[in-house]
Amino acid sequence: MRIHPLAVDGLTALAPTTVACLLGAEAATQGWPPLDAFGWTLVALTNLPLVLRGRAPVGVFLFVHVSWTLYVWLGHWPVVNSPAAMVALYTVAAARPTRITAVCAALLGGVWIYAGVHSDSEAMPSVVGQAIGYPLVIWRFGYAARRTAELTERLRAEQAERARREVAEERVRIARELHDVVAHHMAVINVQAGLARFVFDSDPRTAREALTTIGTTSGEALAELRRMLGLLRADGVAGADGGLDRDGPDGARGPAGEGGAALEPAPGLDRLEEMVERVRAGGVPVDLTVRGEPRPLPSGVQLCVYRVVQEALTNVLKHAPGARAAVRLVYRAGEIEASVTDDGGARERGKEVDPDRMPKPGGHGLIGMRERAKLYGGTIVVGPRREGGFGVHLTLPTSEQAARRKDAVTE
Repeated sequence: MRIHPLAVDGLTALAPTTVACLLGAEAATQGWPPLDAFGWTLVALTNLPLVLRGRAPVGVFLFVHVSWTLYVWLGHWPVVNSPAAMVALYTVAAARPTRITAVCAALLGGVWIYAGVHSDSEAMPSVVGQAIGYPLVIWRFGYAARRTAELTERLRAEQAERARREVAEERVRIARELHDVVAHHMAVINVQAGLARFVFDSDPRTAREALTTIGTTSGEALAELRRMLGLLRADGVAGADGGLDRDGPDGARGPAGEGGAALEPAPGLDRLEEMVERVRAGGVPVDLTVRGEPRPLPSGVQLCVYRVVQEALTNVLKHAPGARAAVRLVYRAGEIEASVTDDGGARERGKEVDPDRMPKPGGHGLIGMRERAKLYGGTIVVGPRREGGFGVHLTLPTSEQAARRKDAVTE
């Protein structure tokens, strides 16, 4: 739970204020003059400004020490307000450079010695030792806190940058695959156009069928092209190749112009059984269930489902050795659902599941799942299952109108 900094400073100020009140009430029993109304006012003026220490560390430090010095000059017990002075110095050390902290530490030591001299203390060597030792120790702790805060902020910035780069790399990889889909569609259009031109006079029926295929395929190609451009324009990742491997998972080849690989269609649902067989050969029992009436789907939708299932089964291989997995594909009106679940593996043998071996929500593969689902206006649920194991559930619309709805990603 995040607490507002002003509330933290208020609670911090409450501690020295309480100590000051308790010590002030005991001043008379320690041989010091009892506090009058003005004395209690000085106690309040010395301690309560610590509420603002986070906003003006140096200003609060100076105000506290001026009030404390006046309090000592009036002949009151110096110890009463010393905790507030030390907290003020710690705040300066934790928030300001060494040069400023050194001046403030010297000021604290000077007021400490002045208090000993003004009160005619018989233990001046001890007072001097405290005036040197306390500021040095507080300075050291404040410096450590400042360095820790700086390193934490730097780590957060690096983590944010790393997450941004991972998302950008996943988007570029997905865009390459969409490039393959578009290139394959264009190859089909080229072949069908040549066929229509060849049989236009001799076989009008065949020519019409070729033109129909051209119309359907070009529509899908334009839709995939819009998705690819939108993906690359997001967050300015266009051209952010980052030196990624040209070979995608499952041996998919790179874009057009690299050995003509774009003429080959991207993997689709017709290759799902083949991919499941490879996972079984890797030692993971996988049950594949298909419900509903299978029907032709846009190549991009098929590629999205294929890659999500592939990544989910890869996570089973990596993080749940010995587990059984189940892949379920459901065709519904206007959408398709794909789910991959496993039983955890270790639970079957009566062992505890190691949380460190579970896929992390920020993992590189899960980023790809999220980006693919978002690209096609779908929803994806990723996370541990209540009955044990891990699950991935993807729902994608199969029509252009449904795909324009707002996407959602749940973990």
